[in-house]
Amino acid sequence: MSLTSILSLSACQQTPDYNYLTGETMGTSYHISYQLPDNADEAAIQASIDERLKQINDSMSTYQSDSTISKFNRLNKNTPITIDADFSRVLDVSKIVYVQSGGAFDPTVMPLVETWGFGSTMTVERLQSPPTALEIAQAKALVDFESIIKKDQTVSKTKDGVELDFSAVAKGYGVDVIADVLREDYQIRNYMVEIGGEISTSGVNNQQQPWQIAIDAPIEGSTVSERQTISAIRQPKNTASQMHLATSGNYRNSVIFDGKRYSHTIDPTTGKPIAGGAPSVTVAADSVALADAWATALTAMPYHKALDVAKAQNLAAMFVVLADDIKTDGSESNVSDNVSDDNIDDWQVVQTPAMQALRADKKP
Repeated sequence: MSLTSILSLSACQQTPDYNYLTGETMGTSYHISYQLPDNADEAAIQASIDERLKQINDSMSTYQSDSTISKFNRLNKNTPITIDADFSRVLDVSKIVYVQSGGAFDPTVMPLVETWGFGSTMTVERLQSPPTALEIAQAKALVDFESIIKKDQTVSKTKDGVELDFSAVAKGYGVDVIADVLREDYQIRNYMVEIGGEISTSGVNNQQQPWQIAIDAPIEGSTVSERQTISAIRQPKNTASQMHLATSGNYRNSVIFDGKRYSHTIDPTTGKPIAGGAPSVTVAADSVALADAWATALTAMPYHKALDVAKAQNLAAMFVVLADDIKTDGSESNVSDNVSDDNIDDWQVVQTPAMQALRADKKP
C-alpha cells in the first residue's frame, strides 16, 4: 500500500488541546491525532488503543504463529476453528468485496504470490523466467475463497492447503477499530487515525478546519521525504463529519518488461501479475476496511476495467494514471470528462462520479 500524505499533522503543529500518538503495528506504523476531552486520561487512551491493536494482531497476523489465522491456515479441511468478532467482521467485508469485484479481491491469493516469488518486491528476472502454466495452475487451485465456510462463530475450509491472508484489509479494519475506541469509549469527535496510509477522520483538525488528506503522485522511487502531492481530498461536511480513505499503489513495486509495466499485484482470476493497472487508487467508503479492500481490488485489475467496476459499484474512487492511460486505441476514452486538472507532468487524476460528488461536498 502506498503511504498517503497527511496535511496539518506534524507534532509541531499540535495545539495544547490536541494529542499526537504514534507507534508500530501490523508491520507498519500508526499515527493518531485527536482533541483531548476534558479530564482526559491520556495513558488510558493509549492503553486502550494498544490493547485493541494487540487483539487484532492476535487474531489476524500471519507473522504470529499462535494467531487465529495462522492456526486456521495449518488446519486440514473440514476442521472448524472458533473465531473472534474481529476475524468474523473482516471475513464478512472480504466476502462482500470478493463477490462485488468478481474475485479481484481474494484473501486466499497467497499461493500465487509465492509461486511468482514477488512478496514485497518485483524482479524483471522473474518475468523473464515466469512459472510454468502447470505451476500457476497448481497455485491457482489453492486460491479458493469459496472453500472458506463460516458458520456461527467458527470457520473452516473444504479444501486442504487453502490459507487466508487479511493483509489487504486488516490495516483498514484496525483504523476503524481505533476510531471506535476514540468515539465510543472516550467520546472523542475530532480525530485523525492512520495506519500504513489507511485513514479515518472525524470533525476538525487543530486549526478547526475539516481534515484534508493529500494524495501522492505515484512517482517510482519516491520516498516519504521526496513525495509530491498531486491532489487532496477534504473531509465533506455532509457525511456525519467523518471520512474513511484507503490508498493502494503499485508504483513502488513494479518493473517494465517488454514495454509493459507489471505490478507485484497478482490478479487472482488470471493467476498472473497485472499489466496496465492504475499505479495509485484511492477509495472512500463507509468504513476504512471496505475502502482498503476495494482499493486493493481495483489495483488488481487493468485500469479501464477497474474504472468500469468502480463506476458500476458507485464507488468513490480516484485513480492516478499516466496521461496516455486515459486513451483507448489512440483516441480519447469516454472517461476523459472525469479528468481533473490535478496533474504533475505526465500524471492525471481520474475520478468516478461518486468521488467527484464527495470532493464537491454534495451527495452524488
